[in-house]
This record gives sequence, C-alpha cells and structure tokens, in this order.
Amino acid sequence: MREPDLLYQLYERRLLAGLDTSRMPRHVGVILDGNRRWARAVGMPPAHGHRRGADKITDLLEWSEEVGVEVVTMWMLSTDNLHRAPEEVNDLLDIIAAAVETLAETGRWRLTFVGSSDLLPQAVAERLRTAVARTDGVRGMQVNVAIGYGGRDEIADAVRSLLRERAAAGESLESVAETLSVGDIADHLYTKGQPDPDLVIRASGEQRIGGFLLWQSVHSEYYFCEAFWPDFRKVDFLRALRSYAQRERRLGR
Repeated sequence: MREPDLLYQLYERRLLAGLDTSRMPRHVGVILDGNRRWARAVGMPPAHGHRRGADKITDLLEWSEEVGVEVVTMWMLSTDNLHRAPEEVNDLLDIIAAAVETLAETGRWRLTFVGSSDLLPQAVAERLRTAVARTDGVRGMQVNVAIGYGGRDEIADAVRSLLRERAAAGESLESVAETLSVGDIADHLYTKGQPDPDLVIRASGEQRIGGFLLWQSVHSEYYFCEAFWPDFRKVDFLRALRSYAQRERRLGR
C-alpha cells in the first residue's frame, strides 16, 4: 500500500473513532453537485462526470449506514437541470435511472421517489417507479431519490394536493383558507411522514441550497464541501458529521 493511501486510511479511522455517536443526524440531505465541472477539469464530456458521480452513491449510503443515519435524501436531478442541452439531459436521465435500478437490486435500502415524475420522459418515469416499487418491503435505511425535483415545485404540489383532497371532501375554498395550517401542508410534501433533514451537505464548493428541501430544511445545519461530487471521499463525509456534532442546535429557539 502506498504511503498516501495508508495515511488517508489512518486519518479516516481517526475521524470515525472521534465522532460523538450520540449526536449523529437522523436524516442527511446531500446535493450531488459538481459532476460536469469535474468532467471538464479532466477533459471529458459531461456524461463521464455523471457516471463517476453515480458510482459514488453506494459509497455514500454505506457510510451513512455505518454511523446510524436513518434517512438519506440525494438530489440527483433538479428541475433546472432538465433545461440543459437535450443530448446531455438524455444521457443524465439514463445514468440516473440505471443508478436507481442498481440501488433497488441490492435489496438493502427502501427507496422513495421525490420529485415531479410528470416532468420526466414517460419511459424514464416508469423505470424509476418500477425500481422504487421493488423496495417496498425492504426494512433498511430510507433513501429518497430526488429526481426532477425543485423545492418550490414541491410546495406548490403539496398545496394542490391538499386543495384537491379538501375539495373532494366537500369543503369550500373559504373553509380551507380559514383552517389551513403548516402541518396540513407538511402532510402533503413528497417526504411526508419522514423526519426533516438535520444536516444538508453540498459538494462542489457552491455555498447555496438552490431550492433543495426548502420547506423541510428550515432548521437544518449546512455543510459545504469544496470537493466536486465525483471526488467526494469518506473523510469529507466524516468531517461534515464532525462539524454537525460540534454545533449547538437551537432549532429556531
């Protein structure tokens, strides 16, 4: 083993051993950003970066399992991403669908689709639905795959769903307006029934949330990592957890 590899492993073990396991997040959101810029930096087309990024997903989930995380939400494709060049979007959708199918085949994690499937090509949406359905009986860690996802779209969809439900029950718009609560909207989000994210990690050095889990992340802690997603390492993940464990969470109080 090369000396740099040995030093890396020793540092990784030191980080893991030093974590306060009583202060680990239940739900971690991860923005898988930087695939295209990574590909550009190595002189390759965007699809190469997206494939390398997809290869990192299983590592992330295994690292999360190791420290007892209960829910992981991965932002794999935003609604804005769908406006890129058609050739790149088609490649990216195929890579993402294949990645989700691979996760489902392991039988290790319970998958949930998070996003607007109506925005995706029908064939891709069907591949995703089929893969996610295969994990319905799995009792492993909850994994949300955010594809065709936008935080504003999610809130709008939640309100629409709520209004349709109340209308079907015979309520008037005026009645709904008078009784509408924050909890009512939360009950119609894509992640309904799940704990809100305690920690949100963004790769690539960008220090913004870009619309990720807008409603759910109101009390989340954020960690911004300089590494592009294909270069994201276990030590980067452990540093994020260490930073989270050292913070005093006020939760708005």
